[in-house]
Amino acid sequence: MRVIFMGTPEFSVPVLDALVLAGHEVVCVYCQPPRPAGRGKKDRPSPVQTRAEELGLPVRHPVSLKTPEAQAEFASLDADIAVVVAYGLILPQAVLDAPAQGCLNIHASLLPRWRGAAPIHRAIMAGDAETGVCIMQMEAGLDTGPVLLREATPIRTTETTIQLHDRLSEMGARLIIDALAKLPDLTPEPQPSEGVTYAAKIDKAEARIDWAKPAAQVDRLIRGLSPFPGAWFEVGGTRVKVLGSSLADGSGAPGEVLDASLRVACGQGAVQLTRLQRAGKAAQDVSVFQQGAQIASGTILGEG
Repeated sequence: MRVIFMGTPEFSVPVLDALVLAGHEVVCVYCQPPRPAGRGKKDRPSPVQTRAEELGLPVRHPVSLKTPEAQAEFASLDADIAVVVAYGLILPQAVLDAPAQGCLNIHASLLPRWRGAAPIHRAIMAGDAETGVCIMQMEAGLDTGPVLLREATPIRTTETTIQLHDRLSEMGARLIIDALAKLPDLTPEPQPSEGVTYAAKIDKAEARIDWAKPAAQVDRLIRGLSPFPGAWFEVGGTRVKVLGSSLADGSGAPGEVLDASLRVACGQGAVQLTRLQRAGKAAQDVSVFQQGAQIASGTILGEG
C-alpha cells in the first residue's frame, strides 16, 4: 500500500520500521519540526525524522496542517492510507479525508479509557491492571473513532512508563501490520460511551512526591513518571528524582528514611527507592547513589 506515516517520538520508530519491513511503500514521513535540545539548545530532529532519513524516505515537518497549501501537498501524495502514531498535530478533516482509505491511529490504551496525550503514564499512575493498543479509524474528535483491532496486556507491578512504553510500541507495530493486511475484512467497532477517561498531558507540578499519601499511590507516581518528568523530593536543599521503586514493609513519619537502603515511610506503608538521579548527574541504582549521598536513617525527605 502507498502509506503516509505520521509520527514524531521514539515510540513511533518501530512502527515506521515495521511498515518498511512489511513492504509497504512509505511515500512520505510527517513529523514535528526539529526542536532546540541539549546544552547548546541547537535544533535537533525528532527520532522519527532521524530514522526516516536513515531509510532514505522523504520527510516533511509542517508547523500546521490547517493551511490550504499544506493540505494540497498532503493530498498530492495520492496515498492509500495514513498511519498516525504520536504525531503531535491535530489532523483537519481535509487531511483525514485525503487518503483513499482514511487515516489509522495507533493508540496506547484500551479505548475509550485514556483518550489523549499521556495514556501510558496515566494507566500506571491510576493503578490499572492492564492496558494495551488500539488501531482506530481517525475522525475529528479526540481519539473517538471506531476501533479496528485491540490487544490487551497486563501492567506489571514494578513496571515504569519507559518499560511499558517499549512493550506497547512493539505491540503497536505488530498490530498495524496485521490491520493493514486484513483491512477489507475488519469491522470498525464504535467506542462505547461508558468508561471514557482522558489522559491529560503530564504537568510538572504533579511530580513532587507527597509522602503523606499511601505507599501504593507514591509507588505508582514514581513508576508512572519514570523517566520523564521524574517524580522528585528534596533533601538538604537538593532535588533528587526517583526513577524506580517498589512497595515495602515498614512504617514511620511520612517521608522518614527507615534504613540506609532508602526504604521510605509513607502515609500508609513504605516504598523502597531503587533508582535515583541528582540534578546534572546520571541515574544510579540506590546502592551506588547512597555511596555518595549517604542519606541517613531518620532523615525526613522534603525537609531542610
